Amino acid sequence: MTSPIDRRAFPRIHAPLYSRPARMKVGEKKQVLDVSLGGARIYSDDPQDVGSRLDLELFLPDGSSVECTARIVWAIKLPKDAVARFEVGLSFIDVPEPVLERLKTVLVADET
Repeated sequence: MTSPIDRRAFPRIHAPLYSRPARMKVGEKKQVLDVSLGGARIYSDDPQDVGSRLDLELFLPDGSSVECTARIVWAIKLPKDAVARFEVGLSFIDVPEPVLERLKTVLVADET
């Protein structure tokens, strides 16, 4: 059986990014655990339905932010003492080209 990591089209790396649902223009930003051009693993306090879409705002290290749409691939409930209620795996499905270019610069900078 192939593991999920083996099926990834893009390598995941740790990058200093934060996220929150795009609809929430105020509210706590949650740490992005790892990210690639194909998706991300994030923390969330809101339950997420596998297969549903999530409009996401990603906060970049320079203080700016970008928006994209992702599909929920998996979600697991975390222990009560965790930093968030859920850990969520995302696959990016609607990422404008300018957003991809911005993400590339963050990912390249973090790899060095």
